[in-house]
Amino acid sequence: MSTLQIILAIFQLLSGLAVTVIVLMQSGKSAGLSGAISGGADNFLSKGKAKTWDAKLAKLTPVFALVFVVLTFVLNII
Repeated sequence: MSTLQIILAIFQLLSGLAVTVIVLMQSGKSAGLSGAISGGADNFLSKGKAKTWDAKLAKLTPVFALVFVVLTFVLNII
């Protein structure tokens, strides 16, 4: 393995771990039966949801997933 392959493999490992940790840190989308009952109130109360920690994690998930996929393709080509 060349030095470039080793460096890319390390970044791939780190991005895979980051995706796993970010997904596990996110809370579930439904809150069970209480989420089904109060479904109408969620739209009104979710105006400030974009500033929450879950929203930030949800935005980071596809970024790290894309980095992981691109690194996988690059390592496969090399």
